[in-house]
Parts: sequence; C-alpha cells; structure tokens
Amino acid sequence: MQIKKPVFWSDINIISILLFPFTFIFLCLSSLNNSLKKKYFLKVPTIFIGNIYVGGTGKTPLSIHIFKLLKKKGWKPAIIKKFYKNHIDEVNLIRQKVNSLFTGKNRVDLSEEAIRKGHRLLIFDDGLQDASINKDLKIICFNSDDLIGNGFLFPAGPLREKINSIEGKDIVVINGNRSKILEKKISSISKEIKIFYSYYEFSKIKSAIKKRKILAFSGIGNPQSFFSLLKKNKFNVVEKLEFPDHYMYKDKDLRKLIDKAKKNNLRLLTTEKDFHRIKYLFKRNIDFLKINLKIKKEKEFFKELSKKI
Repeated sequence: MQIKKPVFWSDINIISILLFPFTFIFLCLSSLNNSLKKKYFLKVPTIFIGNIYVGGTGKTPLSIHIFKLLKKKGWKPAIIKKFYKNHIDEVNLIRQKVNSLFTGKNRVDLSEEAIRKGHRLLIFDDGLQDASINKDLKIICFNSDDLIGNGFLFPAGPLREKINSIEGKDIVVINGNRSKILEKKISSISKEIKIFYSYYEFSKIKSAIKKRKILAFSGIGNPQSFFSLLKKNKFNVVEKLEFPDHYMYKDKDLRKLIDKAKKNNLRLLTTEKDFHRIKYLFKRNIDFLKINLKIKKEKEFFKELSKKI
C-alpha cells in the first residue's frame, strides 16, 4: 500500500472527524480476520517487531539490528517477512544485510521452513496484528516525529490499533528524540513495558557528495527522518521532495528528477531503501546513503530480550 501521510493525520480536524465512522469498519474487519485464524505454537522462540502507526517507525532496520545482535551472541536467528509486492524494497534491503531471510505469503509455512533448516530463533518483521502465531517477545515501534498522530484509527488517523493495544507488549522502541509525552502515555497504559530509544547514523559518507548542492528525495514512511539526518550531518540540501511510502518510481519521475538536477547543478541523493526501487538505467545519476540503526542503552535492551528468549 503506497501512502503519503495525509496532513489531517497530525491532529483532530474536520476531515478526521468526518472519516471517524469508517474506523469502526476497519476495526471490525481486523477483528473478524484475526478471529478466523487458527493458532500455531512454534517450537522455537519468536520475536515480533511491529507498529500500530501506519509506516515509518523503523521496524525493518530494528529487525536487522536485532538479528545481528543475536547472531553475535551465538544464536542462529532467521528473519521472517510476509511478502507484499510493493514492499520488495524492504525485502531486498534485508537480503543485503542478513543471510537468513524467509519471505513468502504465509508466516507459518515460512517459520516451519526456517526451523527445518536449523534456525533456533525467529524474528518477524511486522506481524504484531497476526493472531495465528505465538509471540514470545513483542516489540512495538514508534517515531518521535509522529508519535500517535491524532490518535484515531485508519482512515481517520494513522493507527492500525487503538493506543491501548500496547498493553501486553514487552518493549517499546522510539526512533528519534526523547518524547516525555509518549512515555507518559505508555506508562499510563502499562507500567511493565520497557521503553528504549533508537537512532540512525550513516555508515559511510563520500566527501565528494558533501561538497555538492543536494536535491534530496525519498518515498519512505517518514521522509523527514532522512532529511533531518542530512541536516544533522551538514549536507547542503537545497531542495527536498517527498513521495508516498514504497513508491515505485516511474521512468518519467526519474527523468524529471535527473533533468532538474542537471539544470540546477545539483546532485541527487536518496535512501538505500529508495535506491532498491530505482531501475538500473537511472542509478548512475543518483547517490544513496547507507544508514545503520543504533539502540541507546543496548546492554539493557539485550537483557530484556534475553528474559523472553
């Protein structure tokens, strides 16, 4: 699903109020879908990493980071990701970062295949709302720029579930700056949830790119996080363009971007995730930056993981 975040998701307004009745339809369909699913109990520990905010919370980078962390500690993990055609960028990104990804239509079948191949811990990128598999550790992601938006369910707001659904989750990871507002809200729902913060950093930066004037563009869940990171690292960004999340760039889009950059003597720069959605023909005209997700207080974070697995 390609979604460009509507402005009215940020606060309560006339549009969100008019759409509010439709949230009950969304809630009923979600509940019905889960009630019809058969429950499976896997023989290995499971970690589910998801969100209740639609897109842009950093769950895929967190899945990759946890995979590497656990592998370093001697585990034999695998990442399980349900396949959606327009999420191929995330699949390709994970494949480049880890050597044990299982992706397809059915999470149960993927899990059983991973177990047959000797994996002893499964990390699910997304799937918190999937009631068909037992969840040993439940991690929910937020972004400090968006928090919970206007607090309404889709389509009146950006939430897949009510905020109270975080009760019963084990860990909250907030990507970005500290939010006392969200911390207070989480604690009012459950005192048991542990809260951690994550942040991004570039793995390598070509000095030649930093010297150029930049036209930055992105079609991820939260493009502002990319633009803010560029600003923090003192890139000379003279123009920024946003596209919908998981946007499949068309030839005409890329030609327009390239022509604009050449006309104004700018260098095109995007995210690694966006780069996976660009045809090879256009890639030589576009740079991308690799980012790594880091967790503050990582030792404490690993202790919380260990309690459940």
